[in-house]
Amino acid sequence: MSDFAPRTDEMRYILTQVLQAPAQLQALPAFAEVDAELMQQVLEEAGKFVASEIAPLNRVGDEVGARFEGGRVTMPPGFKAAYQAFWQAGWPALACASEDGGQGLPTVLEAMLYEMLSAANHGWTMAPGLLHGAYECLKHHGSDALKARYLEKIASGEWLATMCLTEPQAGSDLGLVATRAVAQADGSHTLSGGKIFISGGEHDLTDNIVHLVLARLPNAPPGPKGLSLFLAPKLLPDGSRNGVFCERIEEKMGLHGSPTCVLRFEDATGWLVGEPHRGLNAMFVMMNAARLHVALQGIGLLEAAWQKASAYAQERRQMRAPGATQTSLIEDHPAIQRILSTQRAWIDGGRLLAYRTAIELDIARHHADPARRAAAQRWCSLVTPVLKAAWTNQGFVGSSACLQVFGGHGYVREWGIEQIVRDARITMIYEGTNEIQAIDLLLRKVLSDGGAALGALLDELAADAACTHEVRQRFARLRQCVADLGQAATEQPALPYWVADDFLPALALALLGWAGARIEAGADGHWQAPARALRTWVLPEFDLRLQIIERQLAPAETATL
Repeated sequence: MSDFAPRTDEMRYILTQVLQAPAQLQALPAFAEVDAELMQQVLEEAGKFVASEIAPLNRVGDEVGARFEGGRVTMPPGFKAAYQAFWQAGWPALACASEDGGQGLPTVLEAMLYEMLSAANHGWTMAPGLLHGAYECLKHHGSDALKARYLEKIASGEWLATMCLTEPQAGSDLGLVATRAVAQADGSHTLSGGKIFISGGEHDLTDNIVHLVLARLPNAPPGPKGLSLFLAPKLLPDGSRNGVFCERIEEKMGLHGSPTCVLRFEDATGWLVGEPHRGLNAMFVMMNAARLHVALQGIGLLEAAWQKASAYAQERRQMRAPGATQTSLIEDHPAIQRILSTQRAWIDGGRLLAYRTAIELDIARHHADPARRAAAQRWCSLVTPVLKAAWTNQGFVGSSACLQVFGGHGYVREWGIEQIVRDARITMIYEGTNEIQAIDLLLRKVLSDGGAALGALLDELAADAACTHEVRQRFARLRQCVADLGQAATEQPALPYWVADDFLPALALALLGWAGARIEAGADGHWQAPARALRTWVLPEFDLRLQIIERQLAPAETATL
C-alpha cells in the first residue's frame, strides 16, 4: 500500500469555505496580513513536506523502532535527518511569536500540520508534539532568565521538550508525585526521583532535551496543591551532562518509533517555572495544548486508516454487489460503503470542530472585545475534552472498522492498517484518560454552573443559519438532561460520575450533528455519502446515550447503579 498523502483540498474546504477562517483571523490585529492565499500556501507546502519526508518513515519506525543501549536511545533510520529538516524549515515555529523566533501564524495552521503529521507517522510526530505546549508554558510562567536561555530554542524546535509528570504510584492522581526538589544557594534546585511514561525522554534527534518536571519542595503541602514545576535540561548551560538518566524504554503495543522512557533524576539541576506549589497551574497550559493535539491525532489516524481502506476497496473484487451481474469491487458493496462513509463523517465533522477550536484559541488571546474573548474561552473549555475523548475513541474504533474492509489481509503487517490500529490505542489513555475527560466535562465544566456555559454555547450554535430542526432538538434534550442531572445529583452525588461516559459522547454527537449540517449546507455531491451516513448510522446513538442517562435518573432505591 502507498504511504499516506494529505488531502489538503478537503482540509482547505473546511477551513476556508465552511469556517470562513481567513475573514475571522484577519479581524485580529495579530493576523491582519494572513489571507486565504497565504494560508493555502502554508497548507500546501506542509502537505508536500509531510508526504515526502515523514510518511515514508512510518513503516521503518514501527519495524525497527527506537533502540536503547547503555543509557542512550537511537531513533529509527531516517528519523534524525527528517527532524533536522523539519525544524530547520521552520515548521515547529509556525504559531510561535515572532519575537521568540517564530512565524506568528494562526494556531489553526499548526493544528492542521500536526493532523497531517500524525496521520503520516504517529511515532515520529511524538517527538515534536509537545514543543508548542512547552513553549506556551515557559512563555507565560518562566523567568526572564529561563526564557532568554531556552524559549527561542524550544520555539524553533532546535531543542525538544518533555513533560515529566507520571510516576509509578502517580498516574492520573498527580497529588501522589514524590519527586523531591531542594533549593540551592545559587537559586537553582536539585531534583531527585523517578518518572515513567516520558515520551522522548532520551533520543538522538537534538543536542539537548528540555525536561519540564513536576516535583515537591520540602515545605510543600500534601496533594496536588503542593507541586511545583521545574525546568531541567539534559545538558546544563556549561555543556556538562545533567543528572537525568534514562534507565530503559518501554516495549509497547504501538508507537515503536517513539521512545517511552523511564527517567531517573539524581540530584539533577533544575530551575523553578512559575510560583512555588503552583506547578499544576503552569503545567496545565502545556496539558491543554496537548489535548487538542491528541484529538487531532485521532482525526489524523482515522484519515490514514480511511485512505488505506478506501484505496483497497477500489482494487479488490469479491462476489457480486446487489444489482450487479458480475464480480464487483468491494467498494460497491453496501457493507463497505457504510464503513467508509461513516468514518468519513467522523473525519469531516472532527476537522470542523478541531479547526474551530484552534481558531477560538487565537480569538481568546487576541480579540479586542472581552465578551468575545470570554465566549472563545468557553468554547475551548467545553469542546476540548469532547474532542480529545470522542475523536480518539473513534480514531481507534474507526481504524479497526477500516481494517475490516481488508478482511484477513488487514490482520497481516503487509498492508499497514494493523499498525494504525495499534498506534491509535494510546490516544485514549495519555494526556488524561478519556474517562477523566468525561468527568472533567460533566462535573467541572457543565454542572458546576448549572449548565449556564453549555447553554450559552448551544444558544450560539442554534442561531447558526445552517442549524437544522433536528440539531436544535438535540440541543434542547441536552439542556433538559443537564437540568435533570443537576437536580438528581443533590440526592445521588455519585450519579454524574456514573453517567459521564455517556454524557460526553452525547454532547459529541450533538456537536457532530451541527458540524455535519454546516458542511452539508454548502457542499456538493462529494459530501452526500458522509452526510447520509451521519444521519443514518451515527447520530441515532445520541438517543441511546440519553436513554442510558435517563435510566439512572430514577430515585436512588430503584436506580441501577
